[in-house]
Amino acid sequence: MARVALLSNPKSTGNRSLLPRIRSFCAEHKDIFHYEVEHVDQIGEALRSIAQVEPKVLVINGGDGTVQAALTELYHGEHFGEKAPPVAVLPNGKTNLIALDLGAVGDPLVALEKILELARDDMSDHLVARELIALSDGSANGRPVLGMFLGGAGLADSILFCRHKIYPLGLPNGFSHVLTALAVFVSLVFGIRAAFLPPRPNPVKVSLLRQGQFQGQFALLIVTTLHKLLLGSGTGPLDAKGSLKLMMVDQSPMALLRAVVGGISGRMGKQGMRGVHLEHGDEIRIESDRSSVILDGELFEARAGHPIVLKPTAPVPFLKLAA
Repeated sequence: MARVALLSNPKSTGNRSLLPRIRSFCAEHKDIFHYEVEHVDQIGEALRSIAQVEPKVLVINGGDGTVQAALTELYHGEHFGEKAPPVAVLPNGKTNLIALDLGAVGDPLVALEKILELARDDMSDHLVARELIALSDGSANGRPVLGMFLGGAGLADSILFCRHKIYPLGLPNGFSHVLTALAVFVSLVFGIRAAFLPPRPNPVKVSLLRQGQFQGQFALLIVTTLHKLLLGSGTGPLDAKGSLKLMMVDQSPMALLRAVVGGISGRMGKQGMRGVHLEHGDEIRIESDRSSVILDGELFEARAGHPIVLKPTAPVPFLKLAA
């Protein structure tokens, strides 16, 4: 029985320099079972093999897209029967939102060493439950895709702009994100439309089961089950019901400024802000003639007659590095 099973995606951007160190570390620690996949299509086979060694913890080493694919297969594949091991995520990739929520920051190798240390003892104080977002078209057929963070409207457009226009420049990730934020700011404040700037978001209609709907153009649209959002930890009224946390910011410079200031000051979710919408729900529908959403790195599109439907799953165990 391996204490830790490590699932790595060598093609993840962060692994280009990290993986040799990871391999050396695993070679020195025989209680780590290391499995590498070249493509997400191999994750199902990888989990079947990992289940044979009965690990105490499953660690995912890759970007958010790798984590999303692994969570989908882990949830639907039932490779571990009714006792799937808790999941830990190394801080890798370009965004690391899931790893950040689970307290994994800094050097991935240090995080792996900490995970191994926890797996050698009682981990109960470090186990947390998180629902996943199940994304589908609302039909009874097909297998929903699972993740923990969805960005839509202007946020998805900005992510795609960064991915296709800024990352190819070969700049450091942090500087790429700053440059993208500056381009979004210029486009939003001055209304400039150009090929070298993010496009204006298409109108969308967002409906929450029993809570009503919102319609318009939004600079930010976030749905998450994580406990940390991009603009602070507030997630709406304390008495709100529903596992899915929704945040939308109107396509307006002042609304976006209020959201940023509210997040920095800690007022997000504690008081109303004009143009900033915070809700909880158990079913969210996103409808549009054409509007992109990104669930943990994977792109989907809402089109006329083909809405995107989001529902929470049952809680899944995760390993949080900071108790």
